[in-house]
Amino acid sequence: MKREIIRAENSGFCFGVKRAIEAAEKLIDERSADDKNEIYSCGPLIHNDIVTGELERKGLGIITDINDAKTGDKVIIRSHGEPKKFYDDAERLGIKIIDATCPFVKRIHNIARDAEADGKNVIIVGDKNHPEVIGINGWCSNAYIVNSREEAEKIDIDNLYIVAQTTIRKELFDDVVASFSERGKNIIVNNTICSATSERQNSCMQTAKSVDMMVVIGGKNSSNSRKLYEISQKYCPKSFFIEKLQDLPLKEVEICNKIGVAAGASTPESVIEEVIANMSEMTLENNEKNLMLDLMDEIEKSLRLPRSGEIVNGKVLQATEKEVIVNLGCKKDGIIPREEVSLEDGQKLTDLFKEGDDVQAKVLRTDDGEIILSKKKLEINANWDEVVEAFENKSVINVKITRAVNGGVIAAYKEMTGFIPLSQLSDKFVETADEFIGQALDVKVNRVDKMKGRAVFSHKAVLAEERAKKIAEIWGSLKVGDVIEGTVMRFTDYGAFVDIGGIDGLLHISEISWGKLRHPQEVLAIGDKIKVVVLQMNEEKGKISLGYKQNQPEPWSVINDKYEVGQIVKGTVVQIKEYGAFVEIEPGLDGLVHISEIAHKRVTNIADEISVGQEVEAQILEIDTERKRISLSIKACLAPEEAPEAEEAPAETEAAEEDAE
Repeated sequence: MKREIIRAENSGFCFGVKRAIEAAEKLIDERSADDKNEIYSCGPLIHNDIVTGELERKGLGIITDINDAKTGDKVIIRSHGEPKKFYDDAERLGIKIIDATCPFVKRIHNIARDAEADGKNVIIVGDKNHPEVIGINGWCSNAYIVNSREEAEKIDIDNLYIVAQTTIRKELFDDVVASFSERGKNIIVNNTICSATSERQNSCMQTAKSVDMMVVIGGKNSSNSRKLYEISQKYCPKSFFIEKLQDLPLKEVEICNKIGVAAGASTPESVIEEVIANMSEMTLENNEKNLMLDLMDEIEKSLRLPRSGEIVNGKVLQATEKEVIVNLGCKKDGIIPREEVSLEDGQKLTDLFKEGDDVQAKVLRTDDGEIILSKKKLEINANWDEVVEAFENKSVINVKITRAVNGGVIAAYKEMTGFIPLSQLSDKFVETADEFIGQALDVKVNRVDKMKGRAVFSHKAVLAEERAKKIAEIWGSLKVGDVIEGTVMRFTDYGAFVDIGGIDGLLHISEISWGKLRHPQEVLAIGDKIKVVVLQMNEEKGKISLGYKQNQPEPWSVINDKYEVGQIVKGTVVQIKEYGAFVEIEPGLDGLVHISEIAHKRVTNIADEISVGQEVEAQILEIDTERKRISLSIKACLAPEEAPEAEEAPAETEAAEEDAE
């Protein structure tokens, strides 16, 4: 009797994945023998170890950051897409990009960018750690990412534009949209779930409803494959998630009459066909023989002792403060010593383990007549899997710095450890790691080798990402004319640099005061908190021009409110000419004291009477707002002396007017 195997429609490579693989293979095939530059994909090209392993053997390397490539190298952007900054960095580094971003994903980049430019608040429905979502978010400055109704309900803003990760379930997308709609939010909804994805998921659901057993084939790290497995489980309890033929549960296959098969977008056709072919060859005969073999297997299992390194399951027989006794279903019980369990402060083994509890552990050794087990070692395996996943998804994990070593520090992630070089501890120069010992830091995984037990972390990468996001937010929130607070950070001869929340803006010396300055320090000091006006912005060059004097009215615009002819004012001599002296009444307002108005006597050399920097009193003789000139008299404020000889100096007066202009 032949069993029936039903393959769900739309299983296997999607258009975007197939396109990315073809681009990679073409690039490898066209590479000349004397080409010394490398070919990379940033992250695994697809979530399937079989395919990526084959491509790696052909010459496609994998990097985690564009900065890991060098000038002249070629980098393929996988179908998930990348943020805008990735393209900018590649251009800056002289790296050639082969863009295999799925057209459907590229369309979402443009939609999100344009919606934000139109003043909308962008909502991305999807997994914030998924490469596709990270890429979409990189084309906005301040998108909100939600993956459930609960997360959506925490967002209380309006004027929303909602898009979706291409591979999420439509039920999730509809649920999030409903959350905003029910609260009366002004929303625009763009269902960007890939039609192929929804068709694949619907086919999987329909198939799962009609079979005895469901087999989902896909990479363990493939988001869309995991979603197919979740759908299968919902409609067919006997569902199995496998990556290759060797993972197929043969005993379950043998006893099932009708089997459904679904495959993720990253699953090669060859793997699907191999699995289907092998299941087709199995018959439903010899069930009794199989049952007898199963019984013999159980007897053999009860006699055989587990080997070191094996993962075993059992039930707790007894728990004490020193150890846990576990029934493993063989002739000897297992023992989990207290030191092989991760306990919190004050916690006891009896708090964690009760008689009859199911327990899984790793075999440490079976010598001396005992089977010694470890929960810690099992957790370490799981921790390594989490680190590998963080490396592939470029996600962040939290580690604790435990000790300093040569060139860096050792950082613990749960029960495993990795290395952080000094250069990756901070975005500033680190001379010694002492201050970091005991700290918990968010890090990204730069390199990981599970087989060799090595991992390299970077806190600097997290800081750089946070800074880039913060800078993008600042650029998105600023506009010319805004008045903001900043901190004076450093001086140059031509101005001051002011930190305005993560970006340094230039406050040119001419924009500090309405008067003339020789150096910014005449008005400002390092660390001063000041209000500045945004004068110009050039995001492409990363430059912002600021103004400080604009916080005060331009002196000539209010001169008639403060000064009048005949008024006695105080000022400082700032310049001496042959025909007179210029006196600064206030920054931006200089008046001319003609040589004839210096003293009651005849003056031939003004420097004999007054000097630059001297404070003087003078009377305003004339205010010419149209020509922006003030005439002053010092002698009007002095006691009368013998009347000087009449003096006319039309040439000097004309020169003075020219200087004033």
